[in-house]
Amino acid sequence: MDAQQVLATGQQGLTLLLMVSAPVLLVVLVVGLVVSIFQAATQINEATLSFVPKVVAAVAVMGIAGPWMVATLVEYIQRTLLAIPGAVG
Repeated sequence: MDAQQVLATGQQGLTLLLMVSAPVLLVVLVVGLVVSIFQAATQINEATLSFVPKVVAAVAVMGIAGPWMVATLVEYIQRTLLAIPGAVG
């Protein structure tokens, strides 16, 4: 396995990481922004008001997009494991 193959495999892994984590991160970011705007408008500084909606949103996204995330990760791991004999030999 040469350096180019190692870099390509690493790039694929990082791209997959971004693709799989993006839905959760984006939804939590939007929910956090909306809650922050609400807190600024109402001047309510409650810690649970910013934490609980983010957790609920993250759990909802994992429930909706979770099967796709797992299937994508399993497919990548299978491809990587099947490529090991060709990389070693």
